[in-house]
Amino acid sequence: MPTMSGLDYLHTMIAGELPPPPIASLMGMTLTEAEPGRAVFVCEPDESHYNPIGTVHGGLVCTLLDSALGCAVQTTLAAGQGYTSIEIKVNYLRPVFASSGPLTCSATVTKPGNRVAFADGVVTDGSGKTVATATGSLLVFPIG
Repeated sequence: MPTMSGLDYLHTMIAGELPPPPIASLMGMTLTEAEPGRAVFVCEPDESHYNPIGTVHGGLVCTLLDSALGCAVQTTLAAGQGYTSIEIKVNYLRPVFASSGPLTCSATVTKPGNRVAFADGVVTDGSGKTVATATGSLLVFPIG
């Protein structure tokens, strides 16, 4: 990874030439698109994602958003740069169920940076309804 740009690294992962991170299979999410300043994940919710009240746990939605925000920023990074979340603010707008259909999480960089970058994200359900939105800030740092 340190020798590739962030965008090249994500394209290599989408192509299946590099494995996805372990959390992707744990949460059932897949990175499907990466372009400069933008990343998209898809996740099919099921009952294994339910909380005690019978809806998909907000942590799944937050994880999708955190991953998409991070990967959107990663698309802007040069070789030898990494990132980590500083802060994420999530607004949950409607409940998610196993019957909600695939969740699509799209994130866009609103301000790239050499030290801190900012991104916004949105999650929609299978019918295209927005179920959550987020804003986040991410620390950019050298890796090696």
